[in-house]
Amino acid sequence: MQIADPAPVVVGVNGTAAGLAATRLGAREAVARGKSLRILHVFAWPGRRYTDDPPDYGSARHEAELIVREAEATATRSVPGVRVEGVLVDGLPVRELLRRSRTAELLVLGDDDLATSPRLPLDSLLVQTVAHSRCPVVVARGVRPPSGPLMAAVDGSASSLLALRTAAAEACRRDVALEVVHVARSSAEVPAGRRLLDTALAAVPEAAGAQSRVLVGDPAPTLVRASRRARMMIVGPRGTDSTSLLGAVAGELLRRCACPTLFVHGSPAEDGPVDGTVPTAGVLMS
Repeated sequence: MQIADPAPVVVGVNGTAAGLAATRLGAREAVARGKSLRILHVFAWPGRRYTDDPPDYGSARHEAELIVREAEATATRSVPGVRVEGVLVDGLPVRELLRRSRTAELLVLGDDDLATSPRLPLDSLLVQTVAHSRCPVVVARGVRPPSGPLMAAVDGSASSLLALRTAAAEACRRDVALEVVHVARSSAEVPAGRRLLDTALAAVPEAAGAQSRVLVGDPAPTLVRASRRARMMIVGPRGTDSTSLLGAVAGELLRRCACPTLFVHGSPAEDGPVDGTVPTAGVLMS
């Protein structure tokens, strides 16, 4: 049954454990935001999951329907009361997810086992949708229950300021602590890092009262280690180098972050973009 909701939480599933982890997280987010949950599976024939020889379209289509039903059952079992709708559509997964992102409140996807790859596969569905999405995208990580503070990483870029503004709003909505961090590459850079944090916090008064810390080390692995004690890491998809598909730090967090990771692009529901930012597009599916 179709659920009338102009901006649902959309979770992409593909029949994997990662997709079910995304479903559980998406159900929690939908209820917390007062939104419906739309479970989406994109059926592409012949898809990489359907390798019968000769191809059996009927069986493959039935398997796709079962994927959606299993995710619906997982959502209602894990979060009673969630309003859930399962959707099976034909098409190209990235194209369909990006189209859905234009009206979604949030897109939730599984991590797609990227940590097992020696490097970030730029042609993967996960990378492409995170990089080009329009709405915020959160990547689920396993089944660990949420604990610890929200953590926002800032580097002085417009993208990270948008992430900080989103993190402040999320901390207020969830009534949890917010920790804002910047990574300096050496001890000599700590004073500059402290000034950068002060400037960022002054630009986002909603984050007043957040704890701020300068960490020292190589930014990507340092943030991966810090994520072990966070309930969610919130970052922009691109840092000071806005020309790349994903920033180097964002790419490493996409691969190895220890907690759910929220990549902030903006939201279709917003009145307008943050000054200095360019809205991009979004949803991601595992």
